[in-house]
Amino acid sequence: MKTIRTLFLLSVVALVFPAMQAGARSIEVDIYGPGQGALNLVTTAPLGSTPAGAVTASPAEGPELKSLIDRNMYFLPFIKVVEGSTILGGNTPAGFKAPDIDLRRYQLAGVDLVITQAWPTPAPGKLPSVELRVFEAFSGKLVLGKAYFDISKDMLPRVADRFCADFMKALTGRGDFFLSTLAFVKKAGKTQKDIWSVHPTGRDLRQLTKLPGLSLSPSWSPDGRYVIFSHIGDRYHSLGVWDRLTRRVQHIKFPGNTIIGPTFLPNNKVAVSLASGGNPDIYLLNHIFQKEKALVENWAIDVSPSFDASGTKMAYVSSRRGNPHIFLKNLATGSDDRITTEGKYNTTPSISPDGELVAFSRMLDGGHRIFVKDLVTGREKQVSFGPGNDEMPAFAPDGYFLAFSSSRSGQYKVYLTTRHGGEPRQVPTGDGEATMPSWGLVPD
Repeated sequence: MKTIRTLFLLSVVALVFPAMQAGARSIEVDIYGPGQGALNLVTTAPLGSTPAGAVTASPAEGPELKSLIDRNMYFLPFIKVVEGSTILGGNTPAGFKAPDIDLRRYQLAGVDLVITQAWPTPAPGKLPSVELRVFEAFSGKLVLGKAYFDISKDMLPRVADRFCADFMKALTGRGDFFLSTLAFVKKAGKTQKDIWSVHPTGRDLRQLTKLPGLSLSPSWSPDGRYVIFSHIGDRYHSLGVWDRLTRRVQHIKFPGNTIIGPTFLPNNKVAVSLASGGNPDIYLLNHIFQKEKALVENWAIDVSPSFDASGTKMAYVSSRRGNPHIFLKNLATGSDDRITTEGKYNTTPSISPDGELVAFSRMLDGGHRIFVKDLVTGREKQVSFGPGNDEMPAFAPDGYFLAFSSSRSGQYKVYLTTRHGGEPRQVPTGDGEATMPSWGLVPD
């Protein structure tokens, strides 16, 4: 796939500006702190430009790119997209640089951030390029400037993703969300489930496996090449390994024929629950998927391992206290502690990359709900509220977004929320039931 060449036009500058005028507001975004308010953002009408700098009509790609950027921004809970039709005086600026933009009309509309796009007239035989800039409405300061070259029509969604990733990084320090991919399970009939993938904004929906039986619990490798999963066929269970380069699946069998919830560690090894005649225990597999050692081994049911970015903290589910609860094992020190004390049914933990939070599903009277446990303070917070059941949370690589499965629409679909909660956004996954989301950073 053709690579987008990018170039900083202007340096990213700090977003916390001194007041330039009476009543000017400073913009500060801390996505990891609770209570973040929304910033109002508008994308102006696209413009064309000549080599001499004169403003011309935008090419056809301009309105489409504007729509794609606005759609992406919908998934950021700290951004509220303002419709251009609400701007008094219109949303078409005289130019695409700060001196040519009448920012007063945006200030009056309560807009915090203004995105402009300019399409220079391409040289003969060359594909178009676009210049995208973000300005702080109350100070006029440049937040971000980027240019993207050699853009064909089918590349516009990737340009929108790249720009939104750079925008989010400028605001928050992390832009992984727009560069990440979700693997998930889609139902294909009464007796078949397959592994699919999609960007969290709905781009590039793809079917990865088409196997008889049930393909469950996908997990991306750190380098984005492999997806491992548990496959339940007519006669046996196996560990499935899908290779992104060959598009083929390798099946690996283990004695006992029970394989549950495989997951990659940061070092590309695998942890999985295996049962050999008794209840499942959690084992570490080496790089060729051979059993290396037991990570958790006792008489109880131990499943659903999840690791932080260091690979030393493992959250998992155990029934050793009678009901399923979440435990945390420090693989460096050997400590192994129960971290949920409320409820009688706590399952499917996901530990944040920084190792400070564990998201999990708890069964309440009204159904399953997503909770987040702060391992630093010891506090729990409910971050989903139904209706239906909310289950199987998964932390994104940025440690901010959470994907989870929910039946709130009447059919299980994948939704996004954050470590603080907030109104969930549904991930476009096409027709059919979608469950068991898992994040990965996959090269384009």
